[in-house]
Amino acid sequence: MGKFTKYIWIGLLFCLLALVRFFENELFYDPYLVFFQNDYLYLDSPRREVAKLVASTTLRYVINTVISLGVLYLFFKDKSVVKFSVIVYAISYVILIALFLYFMLNPKQEDYYVFFNIRRFLIQPLILLLLLPAYYYQRLKV
Repeated sequence: MGKFTKYIWIGLLFCLLALVRFFENELFYDPYLVFFQNDYLYLDSPRREVAKLVASTTLRYVINTVISLGVLYLFFKDKSVVKFSVIVYAISYVILIALFLYFMLNPKQEDYYVFFNIRRFLIQPLILLLLLPAYYYQRLKV
């Protein structure tokens, strides 16, 4: 695969990540989307269906993860990078979903900001933004 084709595919995958974000209201159940757009530090937690919300958040995490793994593979052309990234994503998911459930089931206004950021790591491809420069830096050092 030539460089031009590689960058086209990487660009398309980033567009897919953007489309997931753009159509989040239509694709996923998440009452916290509107809640966190308002002055949430002074509001009560919204009504939610826990199982449906966890399933929707998990689906979004998996979609973002698969696309992110594609970006990492195309960028570095190294299966060991993808294998290690799968482990990072899996461990991150277990930790983040446990914290997500705790803060969702025990809503306290003083914890909303922490909950907001945990939720952000689950629904947005922030781990990709951490891994991409880390792997690139590692390649420069070797």
